Amino acid sequence: MQHSILKSLLMMVLFFNSVGVYAKNIPIIAAASSVKFALEEISQQFTKDHGLKVKFSFSSSGNLMRQIRHNSPFELFLSADETSVLKLHALGLTLDKGVQYARGRLVLFTAKKSPIKKDPQLTDVRQALDDGRLKRFAIANPDHAPYGVAAKQVLQKLNLWHDLQKRLVLGENVAQAAQFSSRHAVQAGIFAYSLALKMKPEYGSYLLLPETLHQPLRARMALLKSANETAKAFYKYLQHAKSRAIFEKNGFYPP
Repeated sequence: MQHSILKSLLMMVLFFNSVGVYAKNIPIIAAASSVKFALEEISQQFTKDHGLKVKFSFSSSGNLMRQIRHNSPFELFLSADETSVLKLHALGLTLDKGVQYARGRLVLFTAKKSPIKKDPQLTDVRQALDDGRLKRFAIANPDHAPYGVAAKQVLQKLNLWHDLQKRLVLGENVAQAAQFSSRHAVQAGIFAYSLALKMKPEYGSYLLLPETLHQPLRARMALLKSANETAKAFYKYLQHAKSRAIFEKNGFYPP
């Protein structure tokens, strides 16, 4: 009887230890909020194909870069730009310079009952500023979000940046800028095409902006020095044709 109880206890200990080891082997992937929907779909397919799992931490690329510099337990970093990854590489925190995995695009989004008309040169945004129709305009914070940097470049190129200052609503990341628009907290905004694609029609509509209005949004990823085998396998999987098709379906253009 005693022998049977001891054997059962031993099996339980081995079971929970194995569960703990498995949990520790699930890498945490740091990823820009613009790529959330694509990554979630790709990771589900990755699990089906290989039986392996990954977890995500989504935020602005700049905030994630700072977290990595302060030893956050990430194993792979997918940035919305190239600069963040290359800075980490210069600090010796990545295995190499990584690869470009996609190219992002910007949209001008207007809320359902917004008085703002969409056009690629934001002509009506200018007119709405002058006649008082425009009250609030959302972008991601350009201090740490690549899509915010690109949105600022658009507004600067079209001579709107200075005049929009008092009406800007800054999202902590591009997903929050999109959220402001979906909740009608603003009348219009500029954010990621990948997020606009997921907006319900009742929230409003969007117009894809010309890439000539801003610097290219070259999305780069790299493995961090702590990357385990699962992270490395997922990194390779993200470069396969199957993953690239999912990226494109979710509003990203080929590198």
